[in-house]
Amino acid sequence: GINAEYMGTVFNRIIERKKMATDDKRDEGVKNLSQFLPLELVDKCIGSKMWIVMKGDKEICGTLRGYDDFVNMVLDDVTEYEFSPEGKKITKLDSILLNGNNIAILVPGAEPPEK
Repeated sequence: GINAEYMGTVFNRIIERKKMATDDKRDEGVKNLSQFLPLELVDKCIGSKMWIVMKGDKEICGTLRGYDDFVNMVLDDVTEYEFSPEGKKITKLDSILLNGNNIAILVPGAEPPEK
């Protein structure tokens, strides 16, 4: 299982990263999306809906609350879609900590198309 102390450490790192991003005084002028570094784009998505396509047969949609340098993510109001030969299974969750290792694609501001 997941150690509660470890979870606290992960959440503290995410909160600290968010504070650093908020305190950062760099130029916040309007940029074309192609001008963002990947983690800058993820940072701009905090508080927004994200559609996440995982390696394998899962897709996740939720509101991004935080992330770390490994793109581990804290998401709220989550819907998980699991696809199998038997059909689509949909699971609703209040909040999750998603391991970034299994993410294939991030789609900011989107929800999965009906399949």
